[in-house]
Amino acid sequence: MNSLLRSHQKAKMLVLLAGLFVVHIATAIMLFVSTIANVWMVADNVDFSVGLWKNCTSGNCDGSLTYGDEGAIKAVQAFMILSIIFSIISLVVFVFQLFTMEKGNRFFLSGSSMLVCWLCILVGVSIYTNHYAHSEVNFPFSSHQGYCFILTWICFCFSFIIGILYMVLRKK
Repeated sequence: MNSLLRSHQKAKMLVLLAGLFVVHIATAIMLFVSTIANVWMVADNVDFSVGLWKNCTSGNCDGSLTYGDEGAIKAVQAFMILSIIFSIISLVVFVFQLFTMEKGNRFFLSGSSMLVCWLCILVGVSIYTNHYAHSEVNFPFSSHQGYCFILTWICFCFSFIIGILYMVLRKK
């Protein structure tokens, strides 16, 4: 009976680790998409969108941005790239710890690197929100936030949850 209970707990832990791994991969992919896609702001009545890298009008994208503050958009770009890097580092460290760590230890290193990813997302999207989310001066059309902006906030939530779960999770 005791061995049956242990095998049941092991199976639950494997399902939890597999689910965490899948959510972590999904978060990294969503971070990558939200960073490279050019749909952070979308014009309401015109076929026009702006991303972190380019403006797109009727499907044609060019390298110029309509943002006024060049330093702020470069900071957002840098923090979003850092968040992708720390998310991938955390994923690699998690897999490494999964196969090399002794039983009973916690995933501190992967959790802390994922929380650094979370912090980078927080700083990057906060700068973007402060400078560009409600600025009619920097964006000439009536507009709303695009899917990349929303996807980044979803990644913000996922990376925090993943980081905390890594910190409290023990390898059994």
